[in-house]
Amino acid sequence: MKETVVSGIRSTGKLHLGNYYGAVKNFIKMQDEYNCYFFIADWHSLTTHPTPENLHGNIKNVVVDYLACGLDPEKSTIYVQSDVPEIIELYLYLNMNAYLGELERATSFKDKVRSSPDNVNAGLLTYPVLMAADILIHKATKVPVGKDQEQHLEMARTFGNRFNRLYNQEYFPEPYAFSYTDKLVKVPGLDGKGKMGKSEGDANCIYLSDSPEAIRKKVSRAVTDGGPTEENQQKPEAIQNLFDLMKIVSTEDTLTHFDDLYNKMAIRYGDFKKQLAEDMVIATEPMRQRINYIANDNAYLQKVVHLGAEKARESAQRTIKEVRELIGFKSF
Repeated sequence: MKETVVSGIRSTGKLHLGNYYGAVKNFIKMQDEYNCYFFIADWHSLTTHPTPENLHGNIKNVVVDYLACGLDPEKSTIYVQSDVPEIIELYLYLNMNAYLGELERATSFKDKVRSSPDNVNAGLLTYPVLMAADILIHKATKVPVGKDQEQHLEMARTFGNRFNRLYNQEYFPEPYAFSYTDKLVKVPGLDGKGKMGKSEGDANCIYLSDSPEAIRKKVSRAVTDGGPTEENQQKPEAIQNLFDLMKIVSTEDTLTHFDDLYNKMAIRYGDFKKQLAEDMVIATEPMRQRINYIANDNAYLQKVVHLGAEKARESAQRTIKEVRELIGFKSF
């Protein structure tokens, strides 16, 4: 029996280089060795109240990008979260044994309270419970997550173990963080501050679907400084971020060439950015072509989503049937 892997991405828009190199590239390798469930977390996205038009469009973007990157619906189960209502039923059962104090102590919840004090909704508070339901519904043991999600994964183990103790049954296995490679890839953004992410704005991200012109324009505006003031000096964060991006998309010779120029105080950021942009255009070209093709094939997209829902529901219905029996729900 292959171990089960579950991973979801919120439907908040198109995938960018950070999503691809930080996660999806590994998913493509995983699908040959594990029983993989990759879903679009549209219920999770409701905490920020998207419009109906944006919600559907964002879901489609993620499905298209997943397929264009190489996820195979015959090898993996690719589905939309809201197509599997059993997840919400398990979410309800787990909520009955999740306590206010532990939910309020979650770091992500406290961060949201600080950053969005006018939108502290119950969905944000119980976000870790829904994430636990996403994982436990398929009895997953491996969950590819970043550092910022490890506390949520720990809570998923807590909720699963609590259910097991309450009903005196070793039913849910413990899920653990999983990386396919020993070294996690850090993909910085273009704003000079941290990792690539949509919350910092489109200018911070290189989307897989971006045109070559858009990529060149964004990279040309990336944050730099006045240049090195002494040989072999340590690079400031904004400059190191651009070198880290070059390390991901360029050849080793190209990276070494510009690194040597920086160390000799001879680097010209204009030339450096032009090279970085062209290497990004080349790296994203195959995916960009497939995105444009798949996005216009609605019949194929419908087939993929329906197949994924069918496979995901088969697993979820089995779990819910057993969970109901353990809790004591029985037909008259």
